[in-house]
Amino acid sequence: MKRVAGIFLATLVSFALFSVDVNAQTRKKKAPPKKVNPGKKKKSTGVIAPVVNTTSTVKINAADTMSIPIPRVLPSLRNNSAVQKTLIMDKIPLEYEFLREDDQLYKQVIWRNIEIKEKMNMAFAYDAEEENGNQQFIYILLDAIQNDSIVAFSGVNDRFTTPMKASEVAEKMVGTSYTITKPDFEKDPDGSKGIFKDTIIRDEFNPTSIETYQIKEEVIFDKESSRLHFRILGIAPMVSRKDNDGNEKYKIALFWVYYPEARKVLSKYEAYNPRNYANRMSWEETFESRYFTSHIIKSTLNNPGNKNIAAMISDPLLRLVEGENVKEAIFNFEQGQWSY
Repeated sequence: MKRVAGIFLATLVSFALFSVDVNAQTRKKKAPPKKVNPGKKKKSTGVIAPVVNTTSTVKINAADTMSIPIPRVLPSLRNNSAVQKTLIMDKIPLEYEFLREDDQLYKQVIWRNIEIKEKMNMAFAYDAEEENGNQQFIYILLDAIQNDSIVAFSGVNDRFTTPMKASEVAEKMVGTSYTITKPDFEKDPDGSKGIFKDTIIRDEFNPTSIETYQIKEEVIFDKESSRLHFRILGIAPMVSRKDNDGNEKYKIALFWVYYPEARKVLSKYEAYNPRNYANRMSWEETFESRYFTSHIIKSTLNNPGNKNIAAMISDPLLRLVEGENVKEAIFNFEQGQWSY
């Protein structure tokens, strides 16, 4: 009897141990409880809250997003000429003759103004659209600045000291843009939803406001080649500042372009020829061939005060005479180096 009871007790203990082991293997671990941010409590209202557009409250600095106002020119889908034009794209500027500092026997620095109203300078105001964009000279410069082909320098001085961004050039041309918030009638026609959008306001650029281009150049007599060299250093479009009566007070430079770097770009654009449209030269050839008329506004000849001619002579007619005197003095020096 005792033996039967012992066997029954051992069987019962083995069954209990087997049940515990099975429960231990099949028991799943509970996932750790999620941490709840005590600062944010969700309310179960049953209504989905609308998404709030916070961008309309952010003020955008419009000057940082401004681009130079250049008219968009659509490309021709067919050859827009009876002749396949490839010569202008293959042109490259000729390299300058190297000038040694020891060989420059004579040098003067001259500042000239090119007035677009002059008949010989009408190419600067030529308004046409071609495959490489608008052909007005100011747009050629602006497009090269926009595409980082050339660098614009601040017009504060003419020594190319401060590079300008494209947005700074645009601000100089049309002023500072600003952002206003107005109703978005496309998304909210009747204004009942109160939807607003930001709009950047900017003035339009008038290319006819550029009536003058100023160039800075050096005139060097090289004793090695016995030649007088004219080397343009910079080009600057000028804008007039007028009083309340519309009278011009003074002119300022929008920016300066370093001409030796711009020669490669200017060689890809043809200047307008009113006499023969087929016989057109590039803008680089126009400057190198001196195919423009100008008047001297400043020089280093007999000018210890480093002043413009206008600061020393008030009569406009006498200013032109003084500029001609500068040219004559340089011409006489060159002629004085020859013996006949």
